[in-house]
Parts: sequence; structure tokens; C-alpha cells
Amino acid sequence: MKRLALALPPILAFAAYLTLVPVPIVPFAWQAPVTNGYTGVHATNTKLQDLHNIDLHGEVGPEHVLIGPDGKLYTGLASGNILRMQADGSGQEVFCNTGGRPLGMAFDADGRLIVADALKGLLSVAADGKYTILLDTREGGPVRFPDAVVVARNGNIYLSDSTARFPARKWHSTAEAAMLDIFEQSATGRVLEYKPVSKEMRVVAQGLSFSNGLVLSADETSLFVSESGKYRVWKIAVNAEQLDITRALTQVTSQAHLLFDNLPGYPDNLMRGLGGKLWLGLAGQRNFLDYTAERPYLRSMALRIPRMFWKMPASYGHVIAFNEDGKVLSDLQDPSGDSPTVTGVTETANRLYIHNVSGKGLGWMAK
Repeated sequence: MKRLALALPPILAFAAYLTLVPVPIVPFAWQAPVTNGYTGVHATNTKLQDLHNIDLHGEVGPEHVLIGPDGKLYTGLASGNILRMQADGSGQEVFCNTGGRPLGMAFDADGRLIVADALKGLLSVAADGKYTILLDTREGGPVRFPDAVVVARNGNIYLSDSTARFPARKWHSTAEAAMLDIFEQSATGRVLEYKPVSKEMRVVAQGLSFSNGLVLSADETSLFVSESGKYRVWKIAVNAEQLDITRALTQVTSQAHLLFDNLPGYPDNLMRGLGGKLWLGLAGQRNFLDYTAERPYLRSMALRIPRMFWKMPASYGHVIAFNEDGKVLSDLQDPSGDSPTVTGVTETANRLYIHNVSGKGLGWMAK
């Protein structure tokens, strides 16, 4: 009894800590689909292993890679630098430093680089590397977490604004903000349209659990959109107006349908490849989030546990190619545990460049 009396106070204190200490999320319950794992078209393989590597000389996180009109590679890095280089990685130079975290990028018809910077906003970078802010992430600004961007032939810009609840600028980290948003499952991600001439912005779709990568269909009537927090990819009409994705599955609508559901990882960047292909990166394996889907209190408890005690899944590199009908054409994996967090693919005539958010180099493989 004496031992119990001595042990009880710390036990009660620890229990109170796990249940009462404030956390930044208000977690929602949701129904996670039962994962099929690495089966079928996603059967385990090693096709993404043993990549060639372009050394970035101390830079980290080539999260998105773009081929410029000059034929050079452009990639945004954790330092805020947008690096420009030849296709073989030579001639590396800083094209621009945004002072933020550049993620998705696209060139417009006039050769300006349009950048979704998670900390700064939607940027337009001129040929001399100087940028202007089109949409700002500051408090009260129109965007909170710009993530991916694509420019239509008519000049309209489409971008994903991943979360309204956890601005990367506030948390000083894209990874922290993304983790909190997916833990919470409040589904405040949006897809936006911005018209540079009139400077008008409108909401195409909302209610996404961390809206992420996006790419236009070949006829530019639809957008393919990654919903990272629920392992899905949507096809959404560009002329949709404030479409609520949380209701799209229960209401008859011609403006949105699921292209992929129940993916084995977190869908990230979407890129148009060659021959009608679309490429998707899966940024890591599914984890305990599935188990806590209908037990939201466990996600709050997890945030009260020091991160050093978190058991993280092994790193898993995974990208897929598919056509606009949703047929998987290629599935490349690296289950070795040595891969950085893969986010996407840029395809050229003879190479695949593999985007990542955590590595110190840019991987590539010959086709």
C-alpha cells in the first residue's frame, strides 16, 4: 500500500498531462478507409532504388522541380533559394531567394516564374530574380499556406491553399503546419483561381483535408488535386464555384469526382509528364492516423508526448504515373528505408527527376 501511495501521484500527474495540457488542434473524427497496403498495382517493388544524385552543395529539400523555358532545372529549397542548373546538375546558381519556403512553381506565358511560397504567398518572379507578391500570407491576407500552382493557357493561375487553420508562416515550418492540419482533420484546404490582369481571386473548391498538388487536364477544363490528409486525388471542374468537397461524395455533382481513393501513402505533388502521363508522389507511408480516425482524443494525446518518443514509420519512396482516366501506368518504389521524403516527379525525354522535401540532393533515374 505504501508503494502504491508513492506511485499514485506521478501516475495521476502523467495521466493529467496526457489529457489536460493544451494542444493547438481540435481533432475531428473521420472514417479512414481500410488500407490495402502495397498490393495490386501498388505491389512492392524496388524500381525507385539506387537513384543517381545531384549534389546541392549544402542545400536541402528540392520539394518541386520544374523545367524552364531555357531548358534548365529550377527547384525551391528550404533555405528560400530557388536554384537554377543545367539538366546534369552543373552550373548551379541562385535564381532568387524568396525569404520563405518556395514549393510549387510554374512559368507563365511571359516567362515569369509563378511560385507558391508557403511562408510568403503567391509570387511572380521576373527574369532578373526580383519578385512581387500577388497574394499575401500575412495575417488577414487571402492565403494561408500556398502549396502548388499551375498556370492555364489563358493566364489564369490555380493554386492550392492547404489549410486555413495552420498557416506555415505562423508555425515557421511547413512540416509542422502540415502535420497539425492532418492531425486535426478539420478539412479547411482550398483550391483557388487568381486572375493576374484583374487581380481577382475566387474559390474553386473547399473542404479539403490538406489540399496539395494540382495539375490541369489536357483540355484545361478540370484540375486534378491531391488531398493528402485523406489519401485521395480528385478531378474538379475549373469552373466550380466554392464547391464543398466534404459534400461531393454524398451529393450528385458533375463538378467533382474521386480519381483515386485509399492510396497507400500521402499524395503530394502532381506533375504532367510525357505522352499524356500524370505523375504523383506519395510522401510517406500511412501510419497511426488511421487507427486514431474515430478516436480523435488519441491525436491530442500524441501531441503531448515529446517527439523523441514518437515511433515514425520507415522512410518509403513511392511515385506513380497514371492517365486522366485514373489508370495506373507505372509504380516505382524504394522500400529500403534510405529514401528521403519523396514528393513528386519531373519527366524529361531521358530522365525522371525525383522531388523530395528532406534530402540534400536531387535524385534522378534514366528512362
